Amino acid sequence: MYQFVTGPLAWLAFLIFFFGLVLRIVLYVRGLDWKLDRVTYSVNVSYGIKGAIRSIIFWIFPFGTRSWRNNPGFTVMVFIFHIGLLITPVFLLAHNVILEEKWGISFWTLPETVSDILTIAVIVSAVFLILRRIALPEVRIITDAYDYLLLAISTAPFITGFLAYHQFSGYEFWLIIHILSAEVMLVAIPFTKLSHMVLFFLSRGQLGMDYGIKRGGMKGYNLSW
Repeated sequence: MYQFVTGPLAWLAFLIFFFGLVLRIVLYVRGLDWKLDRVTYSVNVSYGIKGAIRSIIFWIFPFGTRSWRNNPGFTVMVFIFHIGLLITPVFLLAHNVILEEKWGISFWTLPETVSDILTIAVIVSAVFLILRRIALPEVRIITDAYDYLLLAISTAPFITGFLAYHQFSGYEFWLIIHILSAEVMLVAIPFTKLSHMVLFFLSRGQLGMDYGIKRGGMKGYNLSW
C-alpha cells in the first residue's frame, strides 16, 4: 500500500495538481475582457504594471493593507496558517527523504523542532479560523459546509503527519492516511477555492493594474485599502 500511495497515486495527484492549475490560469486569463478600455490600457500600461506589483506586495505582507491592520488577530492567524501550509511540506525532512528516494531531488530541510512548531501552528490557526466563522455573525452568515470542508482538507495532512511522525498508536495507518490526505489536497487545489494559491496573484495584480491605470498614474496612489 505504501509503495502504491507514494508511487503511482502520488504521480497522479501531482499531475492533476499541475495541469489543473495551468488550466485555471488559462481560463482566468481568457476570461478577462481585453477589449474593455483598450486605448487606456495601451497608453498607461506602465502605470498598470506598477499598480499590479504594488497591490501584490501590499497584500502578501502582514498589515500591509488597511484591511489587514483593521483585523490584527485574524491577520496574524491567516499568515501563520498560510506560511505553515507552504513552508512545512516543502522543507520537511521526511518529505525530502521521500523525494530523494523516489525522484532523486531534495531541498534544504527544517530542523525537526521547527517543523513541529509550524505544524502545531497550522492546526491552532485552523481551529481559530473555524471558531471565528462560528462566533462572528457577519462571517457565519457567508459560511457554509464547503468552507469547513476546505479547512479540513488543508489541515488533515498536518494532523495525520504529526500523529505519524510521533508514532501514535497505529503508525502505519496514520502514515498512509497522511499521504492520502496530502494527495486529496493536491487534487482539490485546482478545482476549489484553494486555487487561490495561484489565482490570488492574478486577481490581485489585475485589480492593482486596473486601479493604477484608471487613476492615470501613481500620484497619490494609495493601496492601503
